[in-house]
Amino acid sequence: MKHNPITGAPDFFVFARNFLHSYLANVRKCSPATITAYRLSLECFLIFLTTVGGRPRTTITFDDCTRERVKAWIEWMNTTKKYAPRTVTLRLTALRAFLAFSAAEDLTLVAASKAIADVKPPRITVNPVDYLTTDHTSALLSAFDTTTVKSWRNQMMLIILYDTAARVSELTTLTCSDVHLRQPAQVRLKGKGNKTRVVPINTATTDHLGPYLAEFHPDEEDSDRPLFYTHHHGKISKLSTDSVSLILNQAVTIAQQECPTFPGRIHPHMLRKTKAMDLYQEGIPLPIIMRLLGHTNASTTQAFYAFATIDMMRQAITVATPTPTAPQLTDSQLEALYSLK
Repeated sequence: MKHNPITGAPDFFVFARNFLHSYLANVRKCSPATITAYRLSLECFLIFLTTVGGRPRTTITFDDCTRERVKAWIEWMNTTKKYAPRTVTLRLTALRAFLAFSAAEDLTLVAASKAIADVKPPRITVNPVDYLTTDHTSALLSAFDTTTVKSWRNQMMLIILYDTAARVSELTTLTCSDVHLRQPAQVRLKGKGNKTRVVPINTATTDHLGPYLAEFHPDEEDSDRPLFYTHHHGKISKLSTDSVSLILNQAVTIAQQECPTFPGRIHPHMLRKTKAMDLYQEGIPLPIIMRLLGHTNASTTQAFYAFATIDMMRQAITVATPTPTAPQLTDSQLEALYSLK
């Protein structure tokens, strides 16, 4: 029953349950992580209404989703909870999606959905991309040797993490059947929202992968065994994301000894950014980089790499610098140029 049996008003919590467990899970086919993010966002709004608004949880209705309360909620997240702008934007987006779903289910809720449709989230500052230089990347990928089984695995893991520009969650779920060494060599990644993409790997990575598979996964080319694993209680299990971060930190410590200018601290996602920036500097078009990264929205990639490096800017300026043989502009052309804004 979608409506309160006493008042006849749409039941906020029934709609929320249908939104999370039926619509997102079965219609949109969202991943568990995405559904959890939506649930936490709605829960955040409920916490605000109960703690700041003084509303008992059981009495909350769609009438509480007013424009004024939503703006106060955003201010509360900014000032009291001190959430990052991206987190606030995520929370607001989730509430908008929930109200849009509810409005589609019940005509009386259209006004509530429209009331917050144009409420602005805080401005997100776009910072320059953090990435490693070529020397730093080489130092990191060669930090581990192959004298022990564990160091061999760690080196191979970092090479794959960089060359495929994979997210850590995508790396840890890689299996032997996801790797194809026959030309064209490629790796299949399972990304956000259970979306799969195929990423090519270069010859150097293939040369490393061949011996690795022969040693760690003999005759298991098509198996679902984790590509990078550890032994836990005598059983093979995939590496956790925390384990990947720990291995990366170990590589950083080694790389700093060989390369004094190596950054003091990096995170796994920086290898993903580094690979993308390396491709960008080589002139690879953004749409191709977008596909490599698994970005479904082109604006994500464009905003991410909107900052050109100093060298790229210097080259552009050099090309644009007038030369003695440059043609002279006419007065009308100059006037048109000066009028540009």
